[in-house]
Amino acid sequence: MFDRIAPTYDLLNHLLSFGRDVSWRRQAARCIGGDGPRRVVDLATGTADLLIALLREHPHVVDAVGLDCSDQMLALGRDKLRRYGLAARGRLVRGDATRTSFADGSFDVVTMAFGIRNTPDPQATLAEIYRLLAPGGAAVIIEFSLPARTVVRWGYLAHLRLVVPLIGALVSGDRRAYRYLNQSIESFHGPAAFCAMMEQVGFCGVSAQPLTGGVASIYRGGKRAGNG
Repeated sequence: MFDRIAPTYDLLNHLLSFGRDVSWRRQAARCIGGDGPRRVVDLATGTADLLIALLREHPHVVDAVGLDCSDQMLALGRDKLRRYGLAARGRLVRGDATRTSFADGSFDVVTMAFGIRNTPDPQATLAEIYRLLAPGGAAVIIEFSLPARTVVRWGYLAHLRLVVPLIGALVSGDRRAYRYLNQSIESFHGPAAFCAMMEQVGFCGVSAQPLTGGVASIYRGGKRAGNG
């Protein structure tokens, strides 16, 4: 599915979010603090938008990897890295975000934007993210959510159910993919449940930051410095 929609993926992200997806990724990139070299992996990187935001925001990142299962998405991402002069700092590889080939504790930061709801078992994916983190490392995850306020939620659901499939079909020619989008968002865990899931796999200091009235959230969690 993601190979099919790759050519129009970025355009539709911007159209369907009214351009807010750009600022959401920038906010997520700014969640990573500290100085000195950092090793970062962005899972389900797609066309590498979050990885690019991370590299722009943090010139001290010395090892940045983007991983995705879609060859077409990765090809577009590599073109973007070259176009922005970031190819020397970031590399893209094909792989399964739920079962990566990286060693335990390989990264200081693990990020994932709008991908964890597409995995068969989000809790198992969180466990994999936790495994990849070095002690003292942090995870930053962006995912769609449903607004808490009833009126805003109704408006958002109307947008998801009516506007998203229609525009998605017109621009990409793939109505099924954008029908899946709204169904996967509606059925995914809410912020409280997702935070609880992060804590269950071992994350500490877990938090959820609502974005644009709660239509998306930035989740953060750390791995204790004493954990191997």
